[in-house]
Amino acid sequence: MTISASRHRRDFLRFLAASPLLAKALGNSAFAQDNSIIASAKDALNIMDFEAASKKALPPAHWGYMATGVEDDATLRLNHDAYKNIQLRPRRLIDVSKVDTSVNIFGTTWETPIFICPVGSQKAFYPAEGELATARAARAKKHLQILSTQTSTPVEDVAKALGQPPWYQLYMPLTWDSTEKLVKRVEDAGCPTLVWTIDLLGGRSTETQERFRRQDTRDCTQCHTSARGGSMAKPKPMFRDIPQGFNPPEATWEYVDRLKKLTKMKLILKGIETGEDAALARQHGVDGIIVSNHGGRANEDLRATIQSLPEVVEAAGGQIPVMVDGGVRRGADVFKALALGATAVGIGRPYIWGLSAFGQEGVEKVLELLRAELSLTMRQIGTTSVKQITRAAIKI
Repeated sequence: MTISASRHRRDFLRFLAASPLLAKALGNSAFAQDNSIIASAKDALNIMDFEAASKKALPPAHWGYMATGVEDDATLRLNHDAYKNIQLRPRRLIDVSKVDTSVNIFGTTWETPIFICPVGSQKAFYPAEGELATARAARAKKHLQILSTQTSTPVEDVAKALGQPPWYQLYMPLTWDSTEKLVKRVEDAGCPTLVWTIDLLGGRSTETQERFRRQDTRDCTQCHTSARGGSMAKPKPMFRDIPQGFNPPEATWEYVDRLKKLTKMKLILKGIETGEDAALARQHGVDGIIVSNHGGRANEDLRATIQSLPEVVEAAGGQIPVMVDGGVRRGADVFKALALGATAVGIGRPYIWGLSAFGQEGVEKVLELLRAELSLTMRQIGTTSVKQITRAAIKI
């Protein structure tokens, strides 16, 4: 071998040694470390680090139930991707040594505008405690929690773990008598706010959930009436004394009027996406709105909630709080939603990732990371309180 050929060979070997493709193929430990699954909640650098840990911890059917959107999952993806089209406008030389992230909703002050969205069947994600672990995390980090009608833990027990009654999300039973019974129980438990979810009254098609369910080889009949053919869950605690079935497709705005007369709780409608419906909500005396497409799980409308937010805020006219959820993965996303007029911003899947992987500690870490990122964004943009966050801080 000539000296020149030897030199070229050494150069080529050095190139291979530095190549990430070769490192990946050979299982290079340094390369693999970048793609490893976190072993504890404290190892997470951002909330996306919890997703893989959650998937590893869950059986396929349970992961699919949480991860699914509808049809092609396009709206699910757009919920987050739309935030990338909103730019931030930093202001400089402002005293940002102190930042106030607090918000006031219905006379109650919360330390942060980030709230915990209702997610049902949380014992499917963390069998030991389910919603109790989430409630304790919310209590520790002082966040607003909305409890799902499909909770696997009774509202009374969740209230004890939370230290106060949660807001309660309502899937309306099929009969009005059952609705009266359920609402009375929630009101007797001390819940201050009823959040009626109205985006599933027409049904939905969760194809991704079904694909993952077919991969699950467990005997699921202990928790479901049928392990196949739809895998219907046995009645949850809030529905045990109520005939099966909810989300009456015949519901109209007249049902809002009936709910208002039925309860003294504040009434929020969750699932509003247009200015027209926001205006109707005001006309019917609704106390608040959550702009939501059920995390991309309602219908494939190809419209992110952050895109729907401005027209809903405009129609609400500053008369009632407008909250939003869907696709929030960074504190900067929370900031952008606040800049577009949201009173508070909800998260769903991220805290369930934390719960699935690490229980209460995981939920706490998710909340901690988002709050830290929000505070950092506020300082970087030069807004020292939530009240100062306006549309002037962003560019679309």
